[in-house]
Amino acid sequence: MADAPGTRVVRAGLPAEEDERPFLPGPTFAAPYRLSGDVEGRRYGYGRFANPTWTAYEKALGELEGGDALCFSSGMAALSAVLFTTLGAGDVLVAPADGYPGVRSLAEGPLARLGVEPRLVPSRDDAFLDAVAGARLVLVESPSNPRLDVLDLPAIVEAAHVVGALVAVDNTVITPLGQRPLESGADFSVSSATKHLTGHSDVVLGYAAARDPDLWAGLVKWRGDAGAIPGPFETWLAHRSLATLDVRLARQEQNAHALAELLAFSDAVRDVRYPGLASDPSHPRARERLDRFGSVLAFTLRDRAAVDRFFAATRLVDEATSFGGVHTTAERRGRWGTDDVPEGFVRLSAGIEVTEDLVADVGRGLEAAGPVA
Repeated sequence: MADAPGTRVVRAGLPAEEDERPFLPGPTFAAPYRLSGDVEGRRYGYGRFANPTWTAYEKALGELEGGDALCFSSGMAALSAVLFTTLGAGDVLVAPADGYPGVRSLAEGPLARLGVEPRLVPSRDDAFLDAVAGARLVLVESPSNPRLDVLDLPAIVEAAHVVGALVAVDNTVITPLGQRPLESGADFSVSSATKHLTGHSDVVLGYAAARDPDLWAGLVKWRGDAGAIPGPFETWLAHRSLATLDVRLARQEQNAHALAELLAFSDAVRDVRYPGLASDPSHPRARERLDRFGSVLAFTLRDRAAVDRFFAATRLVDEATSFGGVHTTAERRGRWGTDDVPEGFVRLSAGIEVTEDLVADVGRGLEAAGPVA
């Protein structure tokens, strides 16, 4: 019987058992390596191309994703590798118009200048299915960020493959413990490991996984050529943090669900989005497709002033961007000017605080925010 994912994360990528050695060897710091004679077939020669610490973490990620994984200096570096190794002049990129703004920036900037046509669509099944004709690459976020829409990945993958398009899935919001895109037929699974995978808000890192050897080799070459490499210490920290991913996610999801229920019945909240909430429009699809509902939720207060009052009254909710850390964080997404959301729209990432304490704290924030009407 195969081990459960929560067991696999504890031991993923660890070396064979050996007496008087650590479970996870420390990071390897090296620019050049001693390398005599012919270099053909040698793995470690120069630090821009390979590092034993990367190798161990990539092995762990590959075990979780079901393919070959490659770590990068950030999630955007991983996404850039996928975009620039698959697209060229005359190609069409289908991507979410309401997803991560960095992708839209690349699509409408450097990629467009190279002759790639960006086809940006809302995160809905019908929008993606209608847009795949003539595409070279279809990039999907599911659940989407920040609205948390859950899409029918197998249907989108099938439609894209019928017309000869590749499919990449940004899996950052839900992690490989919640969804394995490669198992749904996607060609790439991409994540910002800055979020849940490392989980302590102290590392910037990303990775991409693929099953096709040629696609993976393209990523390897791109990383070396572009120099989009992670530091060995950051990679070691990420691998060390992987062992607690399952237990962190369990508490975070418990907290997110409790907060979503609180928000759903608050007169200070115009609407709430959380795939685990029975009333959420994405709940039926999430129950069908996801193994977890995740730690991220979104809600809308009356206006910007209400959000300010909410933050001023809370003690356990840190106002910060990003998500997936052990501390509960939230932010008014409209402050960046990159998302088409109401002024009172808040994205919240539940941490691992005691549920009752967190619910009481957010309740005080909602009372201070005041009713919607």
